[in-house]
Amino acid sequence: MRLCAIDLACHRGGRDVFAGLNFSIASGQALTVTGRNGAGKSSLLRSIIGLVRIAGGRLVLEGGDPELTIAEQAHYLGHQDALKPALSVAENLRFWAAFLGAKTVDTHACLDAVGLADLADLPAAYLSAGQRRRLSIARLGAVKRPIWLLDEPASTLDVSAQQQLAELMRTHLDASGLILAATHGPIGLADAQELRLDDIAPVGVVDEERDGRSESSIPVSAAAIGRATHTSAAPSQPDGDQVRS
Repeated sequence: MRLCAIDLACHRGGRDVFAGLNFSIASGQALTVTGRNGAGKSSLLRSIIGLVRIAGGRLVLEGGDPELTIAEQAHYLGHQDALKPALSVAENLRFWAAFLGAKTVDTHACLDAVGLADLADLPAAYLSAGQRRRLSIARLGAVKRPIWLLDEPASTLDVSAQQQLAELMRTHLDASGLILAATHGPIGLADAQELRLDDIAPVGVVDEERDGRSESSIPVSAAAIGRATHTSAAPSQPDGDQVRS
């Protein structure tokens, strides 16, 4: 599987956020998206998942399911954790697993992977910010999708939870998944490439992100994009951190 952006452009709030953006990422690879505040990191991920209208260019998915959209083959982890405070930790996970199409889910295993198995029966209202983030991350393992779009995934996580997240990401890449992560710091993937939006984004734009860098500095281009089997220029959807697929 390969996900490519070709001359991608984003226009929001009367401003050009970025234009002429190109990248290509294949199965087993991770791409960190970095840049100053307002460079368009979150807007890029939201454009890929279909929450923000693509103003120009196109997205191409090679080797995916031609019957499904990119959004239907992707997980999107946004800034908001999207939990129901009255439901328990386990109930929240089961809700999202069913919402995203899973027929069965090993709740204990998914919660154990993020260090929340002992809190399965606790109402989500009592979780700390870091624990809420862990519960959101547990959805990645509950429903298998090849593309992970992660917006500052390590935000609010302690050192132990960051290590658990890195292990989940490495396992996903080893299983031929691919990851795009907007980040303002290292995410524990030494081989991750970097897409620097500061190199291409217009100056003076406004967006909802925070500043950040990642551990690798490999420019990403549209080289070797090849022949497409699936193309998406997704229309806008209601604003929010979750996508119904």
